[in-house]
Amino acid sequence: MPPDGPISEPDLLDVVEQVGLYPVEAFEFVQAGLRQTVETLKADVPAGESRHVTGQELCLGLRDFAIDRWGMMAGTVLRRWQITSTLDFGKIVFAMIEHGLMSQTDDDTLDDFRDAFDFKKTFDSGYTIACKL
Repeated sequence: MPPDGPISEPDLLDVVEQVGLYPVEAFEFVQAGLRQTVETLKADVPAGESRHVTGQELCLGLRDFAIDRWGMMAGTVLRRWQITSTLDFGKIVFAMIEHGLMSQTDDDTLDDFRDAFDFKKTFDSGYTIACKL
């Protein structure tokens, strides 16, 4: 479950410093993508009820969020942040959980994020640019 509001900069920087692999922008992206995923999934939940977002659902939501935000450049942006697979999303999420910035259920595991979709196929293939002659 996402935090109620944006994570404070000192808290987020503390997590980034301890994890060491991903820049702060990657954590901010996951946080914003989680919010969008929750909002998208909320349409399927009766009013007044809440629903947990699974690792697989979050990965798909982050995929869509990246494509909406950066289009054909999504893969390039994510790779620049050392995100090259859906497991990287999970590592970011679990770092935030470990530091109390997100919550989890007893059933959530890092493995839930493994191979949710193929990064290369999603972000590096299938793009065509139409040319009018």
